Amino acid sequence: MLLRPVRSDDGPALVRMFQEPAVAQWWPRYDAGRVEREVVGDEDTEATIYAIEVDGRVAGIVQCYEEADPDYRQAGIDIAVATAWHGTGVAVDALRALARHLVDDLGHHHLTIDPAADNARAIACYAKIGFRPVGVLRQNERGPDGTFHDTLFMDLVAGELR
Repeated sequence: MLLRPVRSDDGPALVRMFQEPAVAQWWPRYDAGRVEREVVGDEDTEATIYAIEVDGRVAGIVQCYEEADPDYRQAGIDIAVATAWHGTGVAVDALRALARHLVDDLGHHHLTIDPAADNARAIACYAKIGFRPVGVLRQNERGPDGTFHDTLFMDLVAGELR
């Protein structure tokens, strides 16, 4: 498993991933235009986005949002992995690699992630590297059906990273 900057030629694989029902359920409305603007083109300059590559194939993306203020050395993380890689450990490995980079190389002491409250697979994955539930953010995120649903706010302190 390799984390690397997203390249323009990753676009088609990422569009296919975001269209998979098991991914689109948690990452809705990522059509080709949005992937091009926000993931490949990195329109959102606040996020650092990495492609997750396994055996030369794009398995997904993992991204982080860093707080620059030295009094709040924290970062938020998001991840999306293609269905073919679900349950293989790729997501755990990618999250652990990014978390170690954020903690060891960049000096962050606090990491957060906020999966949908009913995304049991994601919550179990995040717990494997040390994330703990903090609380529910009520009606925090718009789902594929257009209604807002709860997310589970989870955090990890540097010394808890597994």
